[in-house]
Amino acid sequence: MFRYFLLVCGIVFAAEQVCAKEQVYAVDGDSIKLGTKNVRLAHIDAPEYYQTCKQADGSNYNCGIKAREKLESLMKLGDLSCKTIGKDIYNRDMSECFAGRTNVNLEMVKSGWAVVYKSKDVAYLNAQKDAKRAKLGVWQGKFMKPELYRILFK
Repeated sequence: MFRYFLLVCGIVFAAEQVCAKEQVYAVDGDSIKLGTKNVRLAHIDAPEYYQTCKQADGSNYNCGIKAREKLESLMKLGDLSCKTIGKDIYNRDMSECFAGRTNVNLEMVKSGWAVVYKSKDVAYLNAQKDAKRAKLGVWQGKFMKPELYRILFK
């Protein structure tokens, strides 16, 4: 699994800011591990790590691994900062994260490697429409929404 150390500044956890050298890695396309803290990216849902999808030609590919690879590449764009906006059902922080000035959550949707999840945020909805129209990421072929995949295969 890809792991690296990153100077993480501006992490906001319940109004507490942290700036420390932490071990950070992408667990899958919509969650990261920051030291011992599990963080779920808000507004999005990405294919599960072992999930497969179909390309336009009908062949299978591991879209879960592709989604994690995209998240890893975005995390390298600058110092990581996350703002916690709530908790999920597993008590993980739901956060909007930035690598430098790049909104990692939004970029996952723009690239087609995540779908909008439980959000009415117009920026995310428009990004998903654009990715779908351009057939980016999972939109290049057929896929099962990650939420349904979890219900059926976990």
